[in-house]
Amino acid sequence: MEYLQQSFSVKFEYKVFFTTGLFDLTNTGFDDFLAADATSASVKKILFVVDQDVLNANPELADKISKYFAIHKAAQLIPEIILMPGGETVKNNESHFSKLLDTINHYSIDRHSYIAAIGGGSLLDMAGYAAAVAHRGVKHIRIPTTVLSQNDSGVGVKNSINYFGKKNFLGTFAPPVAVFNDDQFLLTLTDRDYRSGISEAIKVALIKDAAFFEWLENNAAALVARDMGTMKYLIKRCAELHLNHIASLDPFEKGSSRPLDFGHWSAHKLEQLTNFAVLHGEAVALGIALDTVYSNLSGHLPADETHRVINLIKKIGFEITHPLLEVTADDSPILVGLQEFREHLGGELTIMLLDRIGNGVEVHNMNTTLIKKASEALRNEYSVLDPA
Repeated sequence: MEYLQQSFSVKFEYKVFFTTGLFDLTNTGFDDFLAADATSASVKKILFVVDQDVLNANPELADKISKYFAIHKAAQLIPEIILMPGGETVKNNESHFSKLLDTINHYSIDRHSYIAAIGGGSLLDMAGYAAAVAHRGVKHIRIPTTVLSQNDSGVGVKNSINYFGKKNFLGTFAPPVAVFNDDQFLLTLTDRDYRSGISEAIKVALIKDAAFFEWLENNAAALVARDMGTMKYLIKRCAELHLNHIASLDPFEKGSSRPLDFGHWSAHKLEQLTNFAVLHGEAVALGIALDTVYSNLSGHLPADETHRVINLIKKIGFEITHPLLEVTADDSPILVGLQEFREHLGGELTIMLLDRIGNGVEVHNMNTTLIKKASEALRNEYSVLDPA
């Protein structure tokens, strides 16, 4: 059979900036980026989409943005700031996605202009998806405001909304043009939201960096006390590990492997089962606990290292079990998460377990009996846990 064949590659490049007071008039970093970003357009517009919770916690934000662009003029500010709900609400109801597309159309935001999203991971997911599909790709700037989004989701290449009751069913792989991590946003977080993002640091350390995991153990008290210097190091190291992973051979997850989702198969399902009353980071901590004990029971992870992981999770202040995470029968609702995880990957089931702290190992099936045993151990507060 005759055919024509073409092959090409596209280079993606973006920077993750770390700053304090992004919209302070003396901070020229944001304007410098916009001025340096090459475009043939005579006028570059920028539209801001802001998490309502962020604005509530930072009531001066809109005024600061307006004053910033009155002085720094590398892009033309759209005066209207689009407010959206925070958390999974913005991903669960497609009306928010449609509203943002309507706004992009109304203000004639083209492919040389920007959608700048300020908020937690959920808002960044939704805004990134809208930017990616509008005109086949409007430039997207992420300004994460939570620990979780600054150290994990906000620095990656995924965009999505929830659909059919499934987390991230609709979405794209589309890198932002830049990410700006402003540590001042962390100051207004509740203790619960602040703590929630630490679970992703535990995750990436467990599968990629044993030294970082040891650092987390040694600095757990400082993290709980919200020492900013300690948190800034955590966020930057996590972002570095995340970016290094994205530069691997499968950044858009064409295969069935998704190692950065260690602990996530049950976490995603637990979020849905609780109608997102359990925060993503909390669900991830629970999922890490379950898969860590499973790793031990299945002969992969030594007992002493299992103890260290569970100890750290509890020291940070996370729970290690939840009623809906308990597996008491083959038809336990949480087990549906395994099938949904396989479907989301589009291939064979691939789950990341731990071979040792700092090194993951992939498996392609999960033993329900061992999941039950792991669940039972956690339900009993992991009674063999070393009290030290």
